[in-house]
Amino acid sequence: MDLKPGDIAQKEFDRAQQELDQNNVLAALACLERALSIRDDPFWHSRLGFCIAKQRGHLTRAFELCNSAIEHDPDNPLHYLYLGKVYLVAGNKFEALQSFRNGMHLGGSLELEQMLDAIGARKSPVITFVSRDNLLNKYLGIILGRFGFR
Repeated sequence: MDLKPGDIAQKEFDRAQQELDQNNVLAALACLERALSIRDDPFWHSRLGFCIAKQRGHLTRAFELCNSAIEHDPDNPLHYLYLGKVYLVAGNKFEALQSFRNGMHLGGSLELEQMLDAIGARKSPVITFVSRDNLLNKYLGIILGRFGFR
């Protein structure tokens, strides 16, 4: 039985998704590259972007791939999940949180919830009537945290 190229590409993508679920990014990257060489599917770009960022450190390319996936399918929360993961690889926790929250507004997923829980919620400011970004709030929070009062 001969498989069509589209079937082979889908099989490689499914294998890549299994590898991602097992946190084996290198194997997932290889499967995704094989799948995309056979059939270019924008739905797969966000996963490839995450793999490229994690394994190769090519953040610019990773952001391009994730954003192109979002442009093609803006209502899919998984694209926002992988965009957030790329932001985490880049060290931008604030943007990662924004991306995860955007994904939750679109329906969410268990993995999005887990990522939000793993990052954690911020504590309320020490002085509530002053902005969180105020230096007094910032340093009081740091000092009180070091002494175990927060």
